[in-house]
Amino acid sequence: MRDMRERSTAEQQHEEQLRGASDGAGVRAYLLHRAKPHLPPWLGVGGAGLAGALGSLKWSESVAAGVGLTLASVALTGATWWAARSTSQQRRLHSAITVAAGSAWVTAACLAGPTAGPLPDLYLMGGPVVALSWNVRMLMRRSVDGAAGEGADKGLLEKVGLARAQIGAVKVDPNRVTAPIELEAGEQTNDDVTKSLSRLASALDLPTTAIRYQPDPSSARRGELVIVPEDMLAEAIEWMGPSNLGGSIAEPLVIGRYDDGSPLLLWLPGDPEAGRNSTHVLVAGVSGSGKGDTALNLLTEILSRCDVVVWMSDPKMFQDFGPLRPGLDWSVEGGSGTEVMVEAIKAAIPARTRWLGAHGYRQWLPEAAQTQTSPKHSCRKDGTACGCPGMPFLVAWMEEAANTLRALGDDAFTGIAQEARSAGIALVVSLQRPSYDQMSTSTRASLPSVIALGCDPRDEGFSLPEAVLDAGAHPGAWGNRRPGYCYTVSPGIPEDRYPSPGRTFNFTVRSVSVLEVLASWAQRNGATAGPVTAQAAASVAGQLYTGRAAPGTDQPAPAWAGEGEGEIEMDGGPLIDPEDTHLDPEADLPSAEPGDDAPLFGQDTGRKPSPEEARQLLAQALAEFESEGRMIVGPKDFTDWCDANGYSRPWVSARLKEAALEGRLEPTAQTGRWRIVPALTAA
Repeated sequence: MRDMRERSTAEQQHEEQLRGASDGAGVRAYLLHRAKPHLPPWLGVGGAGLAGALGSLKWSESVAAGVGLTLASVALTGATWWAARSTSQQRRLHSAITVAAGSAWVTAACLAGPTAGPLPDLYLMGGPVVALSWNVRMLMRRSVDGAAGEGADKGLLEKVGLARAQIGAVKVDPNRVTAPIELEAGEQTNDDVTKSLSRLASALDLPTTAIRYQPDPSSARRGELVIVPEDMLAEAIEWMGPSNLGGSIAEPLVIGRYDDGSPLLLWLPGDPEAGRNSTHVLVAGVSGSGKGDTALNLLTEILSRCDVVVWMSDPKMFQDFGPLRPGLDWSVEGGSGTEVMVEAIKAAIPARTRWLGAHGYRQWLPEAAQTQTSPKHSCRKDGTACGCPGMPFLVAWMEEAANTLRALGDDAFTGIAQEARSAGIALVVSLQRPSYDQMSTSTRASLPSVIALGCDPRDEGFSLPEAVLDAGAHPGAWGNRRPGYCYTVSPGIPEDRYPSPGRTFNFTVRSVSVLEVLASWAQRNGATAGPVTAQAAASVAGQLYTGRAAPGTDQPAPAWAGEGEGEIEMDGGPLIDPEDTHLDPEADLPSAEPGDDAPLFGQDTGRKPSPEEARQLLAQALAEFESEGRMIVGPKDFTDWCDANGYSRPWVSARLKEAALEGRLEPTAQTGRWRIVPALTAA
């Protein structure tokens, strides 16, 4: 293919030179240039006549020469047939017939003379016919329209079992060759091309990832063959900072480049004008495939935008994302904190969709993040501008999600993945192996976008759609040997780009200082969650959700605090817990009861609390859990409490159900686990 491209370029330059001359010399040069490819057959005819004439002078009427010339003619014909075994059947037969006819005439001319009997007539009539047959063949191979026939590319297709395919006009771009292919009707399909890609790569001496086939959606026998001769991804490119600092999250995120040098782009929110849907993203790849750098590329692009907030769960204790953590609106390190975050996202979805619908948005748009000053997006019935605070886009990031899925179940994200897009929420799930024993099929089907890095060849079907694999995508060829190499499938990316490999930018030690500066910028200039999202999170997480830390401090701003009764005042206000407001500080303490003193040796322990006192103790335990940020509890969390108070876990389970009826607890997706409703919300 590379030779074809160089030859085509040279011929094009020569054509331009010939067209530049319009005088007689230029015309002669042009005609000679056009005639050159057709001269060899005629030279062969002339050579045969000359050989017959000269041979008759030496071997006329020689029996021995007759035997030798006959054997030579047969041997030459056989050698031609053998040498043409790698070409098409038509070319092989045409070559053998031509050599047999020419050598037979030369043998007869050498023995009997070129003018004997019918020999001159055969020469004058048969010679031009043979020469013209080759000229016609050449014209059919290289037509005026530029359609390819049995040229170099046709021979290449014959080698891989596609001899009857027709190649259209080849388009040559920098480091990219695109050739339209039309297969034989009724005999070949696009599947035949996809099955031959590996053999085609072998014939061109290229890696299998350098050749892709994009079928025409409207035809079963047409498509485009894309060849990238040079791997421009071999050299890693260091990350140099965000591509669009201060821009909108609706603008493309630049996370790397493709093998032809073009940028690798990704969109999260939808765009109704462009016909692009909002999306969730799956980042998948084996250990060592560059998943961490890929996530950093995506996260830095998100944090550099002005109308988005990020909630992140990372069971790896933010080993990769530590410098960026101050810029996150909410971050937890797995465990119960992740359980609470998942429940908070579920609570935020209806709150955000309700706000979008009330303000006339069918989906999240950048205008939704601004103060609502347009009557078109007003929640007032009179149609005047409402002035409501905006609601930024929300990215819910689940790093090392296999850990969370093991704890919460394989369908932990199913509801979020199915409903969050309409609420202006993008879910990012990162894990090594998105197999169906880790993630439910419903969740996987609800993640439209995927960044597929190197994987085990047997796991390719878990990451990429079958059509992309058929088109030539092969992440199993990389494994963990080429960190950052990936295929990206996402709305907004042209489908012919899906099987094109890309590579994300590389993060080094020098990048750490830039990441810290970016996190500081996000603290000062990034969006806040807004009252709708913050109150929804606080209704589930209570004090566990605090919002992003204020610039220059380690303590976050009180984003969870709401308005109305039950609000805890931070400056000069009451500091009494809401559940203690009914207590009279002037009342006398209750008198001692039997069993309140310490037991003597050999005696039973103190008295068992009454049912009412036990409920109060349970309420106190729930308040302690809430103050510690442990918002998801179950009977096993009360083991020490049961031992201290002499109650069993079944009794605790019954009391937890009573607390749920009273509104202090809410059930979670896991059986036997309850979410504490913050006391502030209950009040």
